[in-house]
Amino acid sequence: MSRRDSMSSSVQEPPLDYSFRSIHIVQDLVSEEPRIGQRPLKYSKSGKSLTQSLWLNNNVLTDLKDFNQVISRVLEQPHNLAWIDLSFNDLTSIDPVLTTFFNLSVLYLHGNSIQRLGEVNKLAVLPRLRSLTLHGNPIEEEKGYRQYVLCTLPRITTFDFSGVTKADRTTAEVWKRMNIKPKKVRIKQDTL
Repeated sequence: MSRRDSMSSSVQEPPLDYSFRSIHIVQDLVSEEPRIGQRPLKYSKSGKSLTQSLWLNNNVLTDLKDFNQVISRVLEQPHNLAWIDLSFNDLTSIDPVLTTFFNLSVLYLHGNSIQRLGEVNKLAVLPRLRSLTLHGNPIEEEKGYRQYVLCTLPRITTFDFSGVTKADRTTAEVWKRMNIKPKKVRIKQDTL
């Protein structure tokens, strides 16, 4: 099977689903069995999953320590990971490890404990990210939360389960102009 064939077939594969498993640490994925869905999971000859979707929602993860190493042990092509569901965990920040998956297009982080709006900035390096959920986090209470996210991540087309409209983009741009003050430039004065 060529790389192109494996990529197109893995998009169609069911997710590797570890939801509702009370997983505390990412390393538990190696010993934990994924949930069985309606369609059977497909595995490579080496025993790794061929999917591009990983669901870790409704667990008790507080961090993503060793995420890359563990994902490399369970997925045949971890660099092709396109969908990660980390919703309803206990994450307090957006771990930089998520920014290493350049094919990531869907990221669910709703229902966590992310408090700093600036955490969203980390995701700006993901060129294919189109769908993001962050509702149910403390950052949702920040003034201008939705506009900030849309300004920071202009490629997002679905945010918190709704499509992003042209009006949303316009509102975000107006919000940005009103709320982000330009840096003051100090003019060095010559003294006599």
